[in-house]
Amino acid sequence: MAQGSSPAAVPGPRTGRLKVYLGAAPGVGKTYRMLDEGRRRARRGTDVLAAYVECHRRPHTEEMLDGLPLLERVRRTYRGVAVTELDLDAVLARRPEVALIDELAHTNAPGSRNTKRWQDVEELLAAGIDVVTTVNIQHLESLNDVVEKITGVPQRETVPDEVVRRARQIELVDMAPEALRRRMAHGNIHAPEKIDAALSHYFRVGNLTALRELALLWVAGRVDEALQRYRAENGIGRVWETRERVVVGLTGGPEGATLIRRAARIAARSSGGGLLAVHVTRGAGPAAVSPAALARQRQLVERLGGSYHTVVGDHVPTALLDFARAENATQLVVGVSRRGRLRRLIASRGVGETIVELSGDIDVHLVSHERAGRGRVLPAPGGGLSRARRVGGPVAGIALPAALTALLRLGDDALNLNLTSETLLFLLAVVGVACIGGVASALLAAFAASLLLNYWFIPPVGRFTIDEANNVLAVVVFAAVGVIVAAVVDRSLRLARRAASATAEAETLSSLAGGILRGERAVPVLLERTRETFGMESAELRPRTGESEPVPPPRPPADGPAETRVPIGEDSELVLRGRDLPAFEHRVLTVFAAHLTAAVERARLAEAAAEIEPVKAADRMRTALLAAVSHDLRTPLASGWAAISSLRSRDVDFSPEDREELLATAEESLVKLNRLVDNLLDMSRLQAGALTLHLQPTAVAEVLPLALDTLPETTVPVSAQDVTAVPDLLADPPLLERVLANLVANATRHSPPGGSVTVAASVLGPRVELRVIDRGPGIRAADRERAFAPFQRLGDTDNTTGLGLGLALSRGLTEAMGGTLTPEDTPGGGLTMVVSLPAAPAPEHP
Repeated sequence: MAQGSSPAAVPGPRTGRLKVYLGAAPGVGKTYRMLDEGRRRARRGTDVLAAYVECHRRPHTEEMLDGLPLLERVRRTYRGVAVTELDLDAVLARRPEVALIDELAHTNAPGSRNTKRWQDVEELLAAGIDVVTTVNIQHLESLNDVVEKITGVPQRETVPDEVVRRARQIELVDMAPEALRRRMAHGNIHAPEKIDAALSHYFRVGNLTALRELALLWVAGRVDEALQRYRAENGIGRVWETRERVVVGLTGGPEGATLIRRAARIAARSSGGGLLAVHVTRGAGPAAVSPAALARQRQLVERLGGSYHTVVGDHVPTALLDFARAENATQLVVGVSRRGRLRRLIASRGVGETIVELSGDIDVHLVSHERAGRGRVLPAPGGGLSRARRVGGPVAGIALPAALTALLRLGDDALNLNLTSETLLFLLAVVGVACIGGVASALLAAFAASLLLNYWFIPPVGRFTIDEANNVLAVVVFAAVGVIVAAVVDRSLRLARRAASATAEAETLSSLAGGILRGERAVPVLLERTRETFGMESAELRPRTGESEPVPPPRPPADGPAETRVPIGEDSELVLRGRDLPAFEHRVLTVFAAHLTAAVERARLAEAAAEIEPVKAADRMRTALLAAVSHDLRTPLASGWAAISSLRSRDVDFSPEDREELLATAEESLVKLNRLVDNLLDMSRLQAGALTLHLQPTAVAEVLPLALDTLPETTVPVSAQDVTAVPDLLADPPLLERVLANLVANATRHSPPGGSVTVAASVLGPRVELRVIDRGPGIRAADRERAFAPFQRLGDTDNTTGLGLGLALSRGLTEAMGGTLTPEDTPGGGLTMVVSLPAAPAPEHP
């Protein structure tokens, strides 16, 4: 190497790339997808090695291995059992471009170089070998405890989340819970003898749905990390909205739909976020609100899953922020002002800017729209006087005539105006001041303009005297016109405020009426709407303690918030606590009180009707009981009576066999009668709420045999699964025995010839579930609740036996013990009755 030259740069060792197929649940097809990718890469000329693939004897998965070189596994012995593991040394020696390795979370047998398979994978990646692997969502370390709470199955094999997050590519393998259960029922996942147990335990619809949601959320978080990394790497600084919860302020203007949709998108991205739309009706100010536009916006909000609210307030920013704080909201979305630049310069700040200043810990989104900056240049005539205008009006009344005087004096030579033109300009200034500050400011401007006009423009200039009579008339007419204009402007302002107040009342009452038409008639809902509309701290109904005025004045807030009381009916009153209500709001409050009065009366009528309903139900029960007893009790009674009468007859000499058969018939009839009477008594106790419970820790393995012993002989075999593996549940043993006996009897009655009934037990969180599984015709989803009504049998069995009380009584007894009884479809056909009861608390050890 020549002196002074530098060596060529030597690239560092290449690090392998990791791709992970993440399964939402076992059996969704991770291994199949991994092998499919391996085959595709091999067809493109890549050196692919199936280093470790677990097919679980699934034919379709084993077929995917055809054409791929398969590495022989290393054999080790653990506790006398021969196991096979990944041969890491062989993979490193073979050095394929891509290694297919299944079950990333697997724990290696003792004696292996690494404890976990993900550590083997990291060695291969460090050696520059790409790895395609699989893992289920339940094996991620951060979700281990969550999955155990959901499924009740502890996950002993885990992989750190960071190992999976470092993958260059993560692909979610997902499947709908119903489709996965069908795969299981068809034998595509487990062996036939394990299917029922799997469907009853880990592969329940609720478990699979929860695991699927966990997988989607985890992958979404990984996507968000990748997005942030991409933006950082590419120097993207502008905001990309992802998720937020919002309250959206509506004015009734054309931009409302844009704001609602934007807020709905933000709320939809937030976990548990909600959308609340609020419109502030003002007691003073412009009344340019379209009720039809607000109605359309309300419908749009409700279609998007949000709620619409109306509040009353003179100051819109304060009212919006008060509503947001009352609803515990953190985000507020409002539109950019529709006012033009000139209006924003000469008038007070817009609602959005004021909200931003007053928001405090509430984040504010100012959303642009197509109407931004396209409003009026000047304030609308007749607008209400804000504090800024009340202060700015007198200032303008002096400053504007003075500025006009200076302008005319400085440009006298260039403009060359006569007295008439100068007088008209001063009159225009007075009109402008009237528009800004009202009559008082206009009078001040007219007086100042008269003095300035007299001193600077009417001969003799520089003196307050007037030489010509025409000029005196001009000043007088000028002053009179200024006063008249000011009065007209002031009157228009007052009329506009009244119109705005009336509009606010109409909007509020329209909102109330709309709510009532949509069914919001409950007293608590109306109380909340009243509190919300008037911006009060609380609204409640209290018993009246004495005579009250129709609308009494608010109590002075000497020892707390002011109270406003309004009579409701003859013995109640509405009490609002908070601010003092102005007179126009009292009128609206009276209407709210009238609706509350009607709601209270309806509530009383509904309560009276509810008291009558149990009587009607009892009457229906009596009618059904008489109809059922007339037939169902008569059959076993007639059979027993006939058997006993035959035995007592002296005309026939029965053989010992005949006598035994007649005695058995009589005994069977009496047993049926006793069971029917017991069911009727229990049902009557349930209806009367007089059932006595003795809840105690109860072992399923002890109760189930007793329940099966009480059943009549049947050709349908009944088997039990895992009844000894579940903890004791909290139940009344005799009642649980009755429940199981009724459910098993119902299942055997509907099982087809050659069918069977299975009673399976499992744990779901803090509860124990018992499943009675049959392979009969099942029940349509629309008829499942009817199956639990007493004295009917849906026509799906022999209607000559039984009172139709079995399922009704079973559900009633289960619910009395604090449990639930729900029907489910049996995969492959049939009905599964699921009894869920709380597990008994573990005994305390000293």
